[in-house]
Amino acid sequence: MRIGIIGAGRIGGNAGRLFSGAGHEVYLSFSRDPAKLAALAAEAGAEYGSPADAVAFGEVVMLSVPWQAVDSAIAAAGPLAGQIVIDTTNQFGAGGLARLPAGRTAAEMNAARLPGARLVKAFNTMTAGFQAAAAGRPAASRVAMFLAGEDEKAKQVVSGLIHNVGFVPVDVGGWNQVSIMEAPRRPGSVYGEEYRAEAAQRIAAAVRQDPAAAAELADRLKEP
Repeated sequence: MRIGIIGAGRIGGNAGRLFSGAGHEVYLSFSRDPAKLAALAAEAGAEYGSPADAVAFGEVVMLSVPWQAVDSAIAAAGPLAGQIVIDTTNQFGAGGLARLPAGRTAAEMNAARLPGARLVKAFNTMTAGFQAAAAGRPAASRVAMFLAGEDEKAKQVVSGLIHNVGFVPVDVGGWNQVSIMEAPRRPGSVYGEEYRAEAAQRIAAAVRQDPAAAAELADRLKEP
């Protein structure tokens, strides 16, 4: 599969390496340092260039930029309606956690910024370093990677990519459930924590029916 990545920092750059290592074609873009972008592309066996070119290249696009750069990255990317977009962003601003409108999640904010895009939240709950180290563990000890979104077919595609790079995809649901995945690290959230597949699947099943039970499971079942 062809994957265009907008944002070649820690999460996006590491994802590019993982995707390329799994046999996918990768196009990297949106870096303040063209030399670093070229070096990363060479390391990952990827192409590189502009966000618009990454979008044109990709069957799937990954948005992986700092929260304060989301608008400029989207503007540089051009129209994304109809495109599967993996949103890895977390709402950390220059002074810490950015304030969102009451009742809105970061995923919902980005869905509104990307009208018509088939947005899937994923790759955001674990650090790039941990993802690099944990990818491809033996089957019995593989780490769960959570995802959420409103488009079921898009989630199936993203789940396949998550599996390809060595994690177990676990779907928590849609935008009504996505907050359990989002920053900051806190009691009752899976953000910043490690889970095995069975534990993660129990949490995902609970969050659709009983958020309080899901929060209790998220705290109790995380890896020490």
